[in-house]
Amino acid sequence: MRTLAHKVSGIWATVNGAILFYTRIPLPHRWPAKFARIALIVPWVGVGLGVLLSGLDRLMGTLGLSLELGSALVVLTGVWLTGGLHLDGAMDTGDGLAVQDDQQRLVAMADSRTGAFGVMVGVAILLLKTIAFAGITHHRWFALISATAWGRWGQQWAIGRYAYLKPEGKGAFHKQAIPSCWQALPAALGLVGLTGIAMTLGWIRWPSGLMAVGLGLGHAYVLAGWLNRRIGGHTGDTYGAMVEWGEVAVLVGLAAVN
Repeated sequence: MRTLAHKVSGIWATVNGAILFYTRIPLPHRWPAKFARIALIVPWVGVGLGVLLSGLDRLMGTLGLSLELGSALVVLTGVWLTGGLHLDGAMDTGDGLAVQDDQQRLVAMADSRTGAFGVMVGVAILLLKTIAFAGITHHRWFALISATAWGRWGQQWAIGRYAYLKPEGKGAFHKQAIPSCWQALPAALGLVGLTGIAMTLGWIRWPSGLMAVGLGLGHAYVLAGWLNRRIGGHTGDTYGAMVEWGEVAVLVGLAAVN
């Protein structure tokens, strides 16, 4: 019994740590929080965020807001809920990719000042998300949950598959938690299974389910590999880029088959 209670307590502390690290959602100070293994559950944090954003989207519809305005508010709320953590990483990655000198690329990414290319990347991400989500008229809840979950699974894949370039930093303990891409497999199977159940029960259309799974897996493989070739590995910033561009890919794909 003590062993089971200890395991449950450890899982609870890890969930709390993931919420505190990846979101702005406050928790009571007395609640325990562990951060060492939060990368293992980050796709499920995405599921939770997707559920919250789905509730907000439903509220926007109840209030009679247009799809365009409601979609913009949902996307911006997503940025607020995460504290811009992943968007900042995507923008820093954009600045780094704009540098031609390989030796200076990581320096540019670590610079707290955002360059012109980083700003353009941020604007492009927000515009694509908003326009794509506004184009989804059916099962919008599925689009949000799929985007936030698969985007974060892409981060898991990048962590496990490729080397981490900095000996220290926020991403270092992520690599320790996921030393191999095999550690990303359980979450992928879980997301595929849940999508399959939703399709079988008729909650979503088959084309939408297959598109979400295909882009969720595909974007991770393609984008993580491309960033690895361009930068020579991954950093906390590229992990953020994986999340943001993964969300864009899933939303754009679902808009195309909606």
